[in-house]
Amino acid sequence: MTMMVAVVAVMLGVCSCGSDDDDPVVALASQVVGSYTGNEIIMVMGEESSNRNTTYEITKASDSTVDMLIPESGEMGMVIPALAVKNIPLTDVGSSISGKLAKYEGTVKNAKGDEKAYTINNLTVLVNDKKAVVTFSLKYGNMPMAMETSFTGTKK
Repeated sequence: MTMMVAVVAVMLGVCSCGSDDDDPVVALASQVVGSYTGNEIIMVMGEESSNRNTTYEITKASDSTVDMLIPESGEMGMVIPALAVKNIPLTDVGSSISGKLAKYEGTVKNAKGDEKAYTINNLTVLVNDKKAVVTFSLKYGNMPMAMETSFTGTKK
């Protein structure tokens, strides 16, 4: 009986001490970092105001959060400078990674050097393989209406 217990103990010890060379876990942020180029559509009061090819930049803030740079947009009379959105929390949703932020407020200097406030609402970032989809609502400066933006791009 003692010999049987000793054999079982040795077998369990050998099995549990083996090297488990599973693939290393890659931080969520590291999986989505990069430049995504694609189509951005901006809607104002239900009307399409811009439809262009552009690039969004996503950088790592921590293992589970990213920062995103929304590119400059607009035309001669009304140019909105590039806007930063910081600390977007990420979640693993199976084959995709999702980032959501209910509200982000910041300030930016425009081309004239004036400081303007901006608010991003309902930001969603969804990354699957090398494709990214970003949606959000933007209030810039004293604009009375929100700009509803959707972007679909591919990682460079």
